[in-house]
Amino acid sequence: MSELFPDYQPFWENEEHDLLRKHATAFFAKECTPNQERWADQHQVDRDFWNKAGAAGLLCPELPEQYGGGGGNFGHEAVVSNELSLTGDTAFGYGVHSTICAHYLAAFGTEEQKERWLPSVISGDAVLAIAMTEPGTGSDLQAVRTTAVVDGNDYVINGSKTFISNGTHCDLLIIVAKTDPTQGAKGISLIVAETNGLDGFERGRVLKKIGQHGQDTRELFFTDMRVPVANLLGGVEGQGFYQLMRQLPRERLSIALNGVAMAEAAVIEAIRYAKDRQAFKQPILDFQNTRFVLAECKADVLAGKTLIDYCIQSYIDGTLDAAGASIAKMWATDMQCRVIDKCLQIFGGYGYMEEYPIARMYSAARVQKIYGGTNEIMKELIGRTL
Repeated sequence: MSELFPDYQPFWENEEHDLLRKHATAFFAKECTPNQERWADQHQVDRDFWNKAGAAGLLCPELPEQYGGGGGNFGHEAVVSNELSLTGDTAFGYGVHSTICAHYLAAFGTEEQKERWLPSVISGDAVLAIAMTEPGTGSDLQAVRTTAVVDGNDYVINGSKTFISNGTHCDLLIIVAKTDPTQGAKGISLIVAETNGLDGFERGRVLKKIGQHGQDTRELFFTDMRVPVANLLGGVEGQGFYQLMRQLPRERLSIALNGVAMAEAAVIEAIRYAKDRQAFKQPILDFQNTRFVLAECKADVLAGKTLIDYCIQSYIDGTLDAAGASIAKMWATDMQCRVIDKCLQIFGGYGYMEEYPIARMYSAARVQKIYGGTNEIMKELIGRTL
């Protein structure tokens, strides 16, 4: 149930989704919300939190039951992600692990690979990350310089990656590499490295970001790192760019979903504060300007929720295209930043203090317009369909 819209019911949601929503809400309120400041200070969530989430059945609820998943649809994934964002969480790399990376394995892995990796991913015993971005390359994935050269039964991988979420905890790392540098996009492959005790694999510094301080974002380095040829995702070289493009609409929809949920959380926080905070002997919510600002924010959130629900249903139906996902990602993240900025203003000086959730939401929001493809790239992709 939405606190801001108590009667709101997503048209794709059934009783099973609703039960999962209540379960996720209770779990995150107990295990996640109280730890936000501590996780920010240590620049990572507790490692055993992944196992707790797995034991609670909240990791990969969309994956098949034969591997230990929930056997649901994208709506189940959306429910968990939405409830996590509504807590104001800015630390747990759930989306990278469960919503994005696990589905590379499920969609493109061989049966042997899925049986080997997915059960531990679903239980939280293995944390996932994906190594796309390199120093000097962002949205242009064809420009990656990391190479993977066959030597016997191994790939020898050399290169570096940056801005890698779950970089501290990742046990399985999906690496975007050039297996044939002469073939451009057709020479890109995805290779899964099992990082524990792996020679040539180095975790670099934890990056100092302006937000999401509890997220373990790192640089990663590969120096003559040997990974079995059997870890080539899907077993066929040159499929990496296709695999990346197939999953990007899903990634962009998940970013949009989180953006709307975080904006909703900010409005809820601001309304609570405005009812309690006194100025000139009255709650600041009694001032017309405060009410008007929050009315605009509430309207924006409702518009965002309906857009996201339309896209979720389209994804479940298999009809969400790249342009539709780009529209959702662009609009939702722009709205998220705009609404959270307005909400922070209501807190006055306290909104600038990191111990207040609104401050963490504000600093975490800005990257939403950058990763998953910048919003400028989203406009270009949308524009090509005009």
